Parts: sequence; structure tokens; C-alpha cells
Amino acid sequence: MPPATTRSGPERLSRPQRVAEAIKAWVMENGWQPGDRLPSETELIARFGMAKGTIREAIRILEAQGLVKSRTGPGGGVFVHQVSEERATALLGNYFYFQHLTIDDIYQIREVLEPELAASLAGRLGAQEIAALEEVMTRYSEPARTEEEEREQHIASLRFHAVLAEMSGNPLMRFLIRFTANMLSDITVSRRLYAPPNRELFESGLDYQLRLVAALRAGDADAARAILADHMRNAHRLMRLQETVLTQRFLPEGDII
Repeated sequence: MPPATTRSGPERLSRPQRVAEAIKAWVMENGWQPGDRLPSETELIARFGMAKGTIREAIRILEAQGLVKSRTGPGGGVFVHQVSEERATALLGNYFYFQHLTIDDIYQIREVLEPELAASLAGRLGAQEIAALEEVMTRYSEPARTEEEEREQHIASLRFHAVLAEMSGNPLMRFLIRFTANMLSDITVSRRLYAPPNRELFESGLDYQLRLVAALRAGDADAARAILADHMRNAHRLMRLQETVLTQRFLPEGDII
């Protein structure tokens, strides 16, 4: 078997990187799933015609990407691993740390995707799913009394949209909406957009969400789309007014909503 090669991009890939890419392609070709064990190190050396050190470095690269996981002891080895949404969100958030996102950037995406999400879910949600949305709203059913409460309510109100996205049958839409909600949450906290308290943002946001849940329960797709479109435009206007001096930070995996 000749040494593994893959097409390189603008930057020349190192030998371990080329092997890592070749292993990924091999996993796809074989249809291996999360939990399936990769062949032994000896077999990988023979398969790709590379030295032990190169193979080990390639596996470390794949582990850093979250695509494989090593286990020691009886029954151990290297296993195909599915990247969690939390890890994917954190890694992508780290990329956007250097892009200096604005409120306008985020709402340009929200205003397109979220109304269509709402329309797609109208009449499809069961009692348990409706109850989950209503439970989130109980966390900000009354105006905040302190700045800390205001902060927590902002995060909880974004959690409503993340929970709604979880109910989508479209995995790409689900991820994108939850990702933008997490980025907006991060910006809200890091730039202190919850201070000073904005009573109009609180009252209008809760009213829109209550009406949205009613439209979802009634199966009215047109109303659900229109309500969430108005909600996004109004929230965009109010959040833009709240936007302050940029103070970004990395998005920790433990803070994913």
C-alpha cells in the first residue's frame, strides 16, 4: 500500500495531517459509525505505509478534532467518535471570536431562519414539547428586580429559541439557530447588553413568545411565521440600541445553552 495522500488546500499539509485526512476518508468509505473500533496501530501502519510516530500523531489530530476517542485497558483501542453539538458550537464560537460579530450580523441570520422554523413546527408539537417551551417562559414571567436577574432573564429568553430549535427535524437548521442563540447570549453577557434593564424588550419579547406558542398549538403556520418575524425585527431594533463597546471572550463548552 503506497503512503497516504490527500489533496492539500492552500497550505501544505504535514504528513500526520495527510494521514489523518486519509483515515477520515477511510472511515466514510467503510460506513463506520460512532463506537466502531479502528484497526490496530500495526494495521494502520501497514495500511498507510507510515511510521509508528506518524500514525500516532495522526490519531492525536483526530482526537483533537473530536472524531476519534482512545480507550486504554481491556477492550480498549481507538474508536470512531461523534462530535457533540456543544463541542462543535464551542469550536465555531472560537473562530468567530476573531470576527467581531455585531448584533446586526446575528439578527440577519435569525430574521431569515427562525420564522421558517416556527412555521415548520406549527401543529407538529405535542403537549410535552409545548410544556417545555412554557416552562422556559416561567423563568422570566415577571420583570427583573436586579441587574443579575436581568442578565439571567436575557439568557433564559434566548434559551426559549434554542429549545424551539431542538424540535426541528432539520439538523442543520437546528444547529444554526442554536449556534446563533448561543453567540447572542455570549455577546449579551460579555458586552453587558442587559444593563441598563430594558422594560420594552422584556414585555414585547414575552408577549411575542406567548402568542407564538398559541399559534404553534393551534397549528397556524402563517401566524407562527409572522409572529416570529415581527419578534426578530423588534428584538433586533431593541438589541441594537443596547449594543455597547466590544469586549469579547471565548465561548466555553460548559456555557452552551
